[in-house]
Amino acid sequence: MSDLQKSDTSLQRGLKNRHIQLIALGGAVGTGLFLGIGGAIFSAGPSVLLGYAIAGLLVFLIVRHLGDMVTEEPVAGSFSYFAYKYWGDFPGFLSGWNYWILYVMVGISELTAAAAYMQYWYPGLETWKTTLFFFVAINLINLATVKAFGEMEFWFALIKILAICGMIAIGGYILLLQPDLVPGATVRNLWMPPTVGAHAGDPAYGGFFPKGIGGLILAVPIIMFAFGGLELVGITAAEADDPKKVIPKAINQVIYRILIFYIGTVGILLSLYHWSSLHATDSPFVIIFSKIGFKNVAHVLNFVVLTAALSVYNSAVYCTSRMLYGLALQKNAPAFFARTDKRGVPYAAMLLAGVVTFCVVPLNYFMPSWIDAFHTAMSVVVSALVINWAMISLAHLFFRRKMDKEGIKTSFPAILYPYSNYFCLLAVIVVLSIMATPQMGMRSAVIAVPIWIALVYVGYRISKRNK
Repeated sequence: MSDLQKSDTSLQRGLKNRHIQLIALGGAVGTGLFLGIGGAIFSAGPSVLLGYAIAGLLVFLIVRHLGDMVTEEPVAGSFSYFAYKYWGDFPGFLSGWNYWILYVMVGISELTAAAAYMQYWYPGLETWKTTLFFFVAINLINLATVKAFGEMEFWFALIKILAICGMIAIGGYILLLQPDLVPGATVRNLWMPPTVGAHAGDPAYGGFFPKGIGGLILAVPIIMFAFGGLELVGITAAEADDPKKVIPKAINQVIYRILIFYIGTVGILLSLYHWSSLHATDSPFVIIFSKIGFKNVAHVLNFVVLTAALSVYNSAVYCTSRMLYGLALQKNAPAFFARTDKRGVPYAAMLLAGVVTFCVVPLNYFMPSWIDAFHTAMSVVVSALVINWAMISLAHLFFRRKMDKEGIKTSFPAILYPYSNYFCLLAVIVVLSIMATPQMGMRSAVIAVPIWIALVYVGYRISKRNK
């Protein structure tokens, strides 16, 4: 057993199967679905459903790569540990720090989204005040035991899931039994022009691909943002009660639920209300029910999307601290960050993540338009996210080569290895290429990728020199 594995005992294995299941769901069902999807629908129209299906398949393959590894070695640091052990020192260093900054940025985007949701009720409320309040509250809860985090995330995620199931049920009831309740409600909205509203009968707003394949392609980065978080299940391995049983079950069950939630819910909503009446900055889940006259439902849904954002930030606080803890065990971060308190909470790692995430407050102060702040954070998140996915697939290639060489048959093998790895790597290149197009407004985030890798390499060389 390696030193890294021995050190894991300072973390508490306090996460049950129900925690792992809901944490994995909670990380992926958040602002990307409830808010970011407005931009994807505006770009692609109903074909956004196809985009989510393709993205879901891609992310499922990547998470299966991760599951293959963490089921064999459920240790702190997750994919950073595997990149470090099976690929090399710098890949491990880069993987860990990239994921750390990724989830810091996720935290910033989710806190910004939470502030935007609060403005539905209090239009005059300054976003920096809301972000400050939620930042303090969530971090205080995470300073308790890992079980406190698990319980909070369990209930946060449960609220989202029940709400989504409720929306699917209500929408299905209206479409099948009471279509007169909502003028123009029909599944034909997915391929026909609207029958009501300013664009009624306009063929330019009809078809499954109303903006062509190009519109769907431009929606891809936004869709990728929505699926970021599924890999969080790998971070929980070190604190799961029975990881060899729980992790495979969580991975296999989560993916089809995610596809149902995204495709089922969006399909229902776009049938109830034609996509052409939405705006890129809308939260469809709130706006649609508000426009069709279900005011009380809209208020309930706004509460749900608010808890969704807080849920993902809660997960961000958890995984940034655990990733930094794992980096410290690898000696890729100062040893101070491997310290835990008597409850098993890596408080030092949480402190650094909190200090950096706190910049969300001045960001929202100097960018009072939450749309600008959110778009800036989302662009950086997507860039860091695809780097992370590429490194998971690459680390898995090295892992499996080592296992095959030693004649070890893993208990939860990845699907279609190694072809699924090559497919995922190609997809990452495609996503970055799309982001670099002028229409996306994300080129600066793509340009920042090599600069970020170079800065991490400088940090790596300094770290090596000080060891």
